Amino acid sequence: MTKVSVVVYGADDICASCVNAPSSRNTYDWLQSILARKYPNIDFEYTYIDIEKDTEGLSDHDQHYIEQINEDELFYPLVTMNDEYVTDGYVQIKPITRFIDEHFNK
Repeated sequence: MTKVSVVVYGADDICASCVNAPSSRNTYDWLQSILARKYPNIDFEYTYIDIEKDTEGLSDHDQHYIEQINEDELFYPLVTMNDEYVTDGYVQIKPITRFIDEHFNK
């Protein structure tokens, strides 16, 4: 079975550029529900990183994404899979399923 690490970087406040979008935590919960149903042959491991609170013990990779969010180069929630950028801001299912189909569902 293929293993995929899904990381959602987010914050309690909704991103100013993502008005009417679900919160980061809601996006994290939604991904767990939908991906398990759509891809039962993939073993997803989920991690939520609060960019304002979870500041200790993070990898350089995590710090890099958080810096990009803080510098408004990327938006939260930001989703990565196996450390690769997938989507950010108003997260929708199409870019995620396209990424999974291209990288893991062969």
